[in-house]
Amino acid sequence: MNETWNWHQIFITDKTPFGIHQLLKQQRMKTIIVPTDFSATAYNAARYAMGLAQQMGTTRIVLYHAYELIVPIPDVPTSIPMVDPNELKVSSLEGLERMKQDLLAELPEGTVLDYRADNTLLAANIDSLSKEENADLIVMGTTGGSQLEEILIGSNTIDVVKHTTCPVLIVPSMAVFKPVRKIVFACDFRKVGTHTPVYPLKRLLDVFNAELHVLNIDKEGKGLSQDTPQASLLLDSLLEGYHPKYHFVDDSNVVHGIMEFADKEQADLILTIPRKHGLFEGIFKRSRTAQLAFHTHIPLLAIHE
Repeated sequence: MNETWNWHQIFITDKTPFGIHQLLKQQRMKTIIVPTDFSATAYNAARYAMGLAQQMGTTRIVLYHAYELIVPIPDVPTSIPMVDPNELKVSSLEGLERMKQDLLAELPEGTVLDYRADNTLLAANIDSLSKEENADLIVMGTTGGSQLEEILIGSNTIDVVKHTTCPVLIVPSMAVFKPVRKIVFACDFRKVGTHTPVYPLKRLLDVFNAELHVLNIDKEGKGLSQDTPQASLLLDSLLEGYHPKYHFVDDSNVVHGIMEFADKEQADLILTIPRKHGLFEGIFKRSRTAQLAFHTHIPLLAIHE
């Protein structure tokens, strides 16, 4: 084992040697990437990331700006000015330097604030970037506002969630950091299986040392309840030692069910696993993801299976 491991790529089973469990538990979340477009929403996400860094013992935050140089289209009149790629790069780096200076006073002791700019589309490059930077977490802002804001900012954030294997924390524009003490893990008990990212989940729980509430939303109204313990048996085994509290809620609207429960419990974080198939497949289609991300004041953490 070496320091270049990306913990979000590791899956731990009940057959993993105890010594490996202990070694992994000792590893900290060392690097957070914060994509930025220099907006107020991006600044807020960066400040939230710095609060997380202090709680998690993170040693490095990377501000990242992906800018795209538009390739000239054939037959377009030459009188249309074209952007100089060098000027675009310089402008991007200047923006990152200003943002860094604006944030330095709030940077936790022992944490380094770096930045990076690439001529690329954010979603297309984010997965390779997270691996190159050995990132443990991506923190992005989102805003609930006009429909245009939702389309422009929301689509970018959701595309990042869909195109990276690194966990992504979506921070609402009005969210102010407070230590994560209570987590709502929204999942479908019937879909828990071998592809559940057990280690990333456990790693986060170890880092936060938070109270864990596991929520199952039954949108089909079949009456899943605490009288059917077999539905959560595997998950209970996977979460052994974390003392989860289980909750069963009937709601035909998955997003509404999650948000109402999280608000009632005064959760600091909502955690979910976007799946290609299953109860939550609809959430991570753009429309419902945007709905969940845009209409919550509680940060949303997506961990991929």
